[in-house]
Amino acid sequence: MGGQDLPDAEMDVLSVLVRTGEATARQIREALERTRPLSHGAVCTLLRRLEDKNLVHRRKGESGKAFVYQARGKPQHSRRKLFRGLRERVFGGSSMDLIATLFDAHPPTREEIQRLEQMVDELKARLPRKDKP
Repeated sequence: MGGQDLPDAEMDVLSVLVRTGEATARQIREALERTRPLSHGAVCTLLRRLEDKNLVHRRKGESGKAFVYQARGKPQHSRRKLFRGLRERVFGGSSMDLIATLFDAHPPTREEIQRLEQMVDELKARLPRKDKP
């Protein structure tokens, strides 16, 4: 995934592809219908822009004229790109505010908390050690 910032509409289209794995322009339009209503032509334009940025690729569908689109790269890389954009645009670069908002909206389960504790321990282990006086 490139390092360029994406306009919100392109980010929304890319996020559908990251969630679904692959989709046609029609499926993307339908997935965005409630949050970002777009015409079919607008979705196709956004997909072309994402293709030009090498963030999306397409292949001919099995029937009809429709193309099937996929995000380029591993889904984890795409998700990181989307969250970096979200963190910068909505939370002013604060990862803590983003996480707090996520947990406020959808509190984690006990199992998720255990996994988070494990992740925090792994992050701590990667920090440079400071010698104690």
